[in-house]
Amino acid sequence: MRTPMVSRRTLLSAGASATMAAGTGLLFRAAPALAAPAYGGYVMGYFTESPNSVANNYGLHLAISTDGLNWTPLNQNNPVVTPTAGTGGLRDPFIMRKQDNTFVVVATDLRGTDFTQQNQYIHIWDSPDLRSFTGYRRVRMHTMPTHTWAPEAFWDASRSQYGILYSARSGNRDAFYVNYTTDFRTVSAHQLYFDPGFDVLDATMHVGSGANYLYYKSFADGRLYGARSSSLAPRSFDRGTYTSGVVNGGIEAPIVVKANDRNEWFLWGDSFSPNNGELYVWRSGDINSNGWSPLGKERYTQPLNAKHPTIAPITAAEHAAMLSRWGAPSWNRFKSYNFPDHLIRHASNAARIDPYPFDPYADAQWRLRPGLANSSGVSFESVNYPGQYLRHSNYVLVLAANDGSSGFAGDATFHRTAGLADGGWASFRSHNFTSYYIRHANYVLRIDPLGASSSAADRADATFQVGY
Repeated sequence: MRTPMVSRRTLLSAGASATMAAGTGLLFRAAPALAAPAYGGYVMGYFTESPNSVANNYGLHLAISTDGLNWTPLNQNNPVVTPTAGTGGLRDPFIMRKQDNTFVVVATDLRGTDFTQQNQYIHIWDSPDLRSFTGYRRVRMHTMPTHTWAPEAFWDASRSQYGILYSARSGNRDAFYVNYTTDFRTVSAHQLYFDPGFDVLDATMHVGSGANYLYYKSFADGRLYGARSSSLAPRSFDRGTYTSGVVNGGIEAPIVVKANDRNEWFLWGDSFSPNNGELYVWRSGDINSNGWSPLGKERYTQPLNAKHPTIAPITAAEHAAMLSRWGAPSWNRFKSYNFPDHLIRHASNAARIDPYPFDPYADAQWRLRPGLANSSGVSFESVNYPGQYLRHSNYVLVLAANDGSSGFAGDATFHRTAGLADGGWASFRSHNFTSYYIRHANYVLRIDPLGASSSAADRADATFQVGY
């Protein structure tokens, strides 16, 4: 591999400090560091897959959040940009805020699920604000006959360079490799970065003050682990694993996220199964401790069909600007309070709750319309069967076409109230049976009379989260 050349103009940029790139003899310019912004939200980048491949889309999708746990997909959960070269698709996107407070996006060059493909390139975009994406290119990272999966980037202040970290296979082992860059266009020769002596996949890095953390999936037992090092130098994490394995089985793609306003940490993992589209979360009060505990699904809601995501902090102004640019979904999903992995859906015209994920995934998407019988209420219109609404018939909820009658309008209108089991959630009272609420019973939706004297279990059955 030829050593990349750096232009004289780059070297002589006004006000640039410089450092010698280790092992290359080349001078690199340090990116100008601006004051860290005050963060007030989070952005997630991802691609989408679903169990029967209905949702498979290998462009960059975005979602935003104020708490880092419950997400609003942007652009109707459609991609905001899609690669136009290489395989024509991406997996494993990573969003990084650079030293100048603009963003770079790197991603695996792979469309679909044929993981036998060799590819030495990654996709890269620049973005000033995650509302537009420019400078698309593919950058070659190495010449090895292998893949280049799950690229991430980090700033190494000791080098005044960015490291691009990725999974590749050399010889008989999967390990992590790194290339250094200042502009995400020219990169240094690849180096072995992390090799603990067994196959690993999906590196994610958190650069701290005094300690740095690298989380990964081990193929030795299928668990997620964290390694720690005071240095960012290649091979410095090799003996630094300090956690016992989080979860056993089909989990990969760890992401470590610190809460913006407190010392709380979240570890996200992705289902190993292709086309599954299910994410899991663990929590810790101290990333230095060996103490990750699973977070119940009542605490978080992932974007629809999201796979192998990336999460980065953003400001409140960036959050608002992205929402203005891309828009919130015109539909909602409804999560059960006491079965938080279940969503309201229709199946063969019956209304029920089923565990996410499933296909057709649009069976769980609803447009909340002004109530057909009273605009102060709401009616649930199916996204994939426009003109059909949830209504009660003999107290059971079904999906049916609006026949325009006053009887249908009354049966299909409900009034949203504070959740009967939790005031932060929602319950839905029937318009024409005013003491009856939507609830699930044996996973089927119906209306039943409920009130303050009802059992806690019955009130829980009638409580839902309105989300995306």
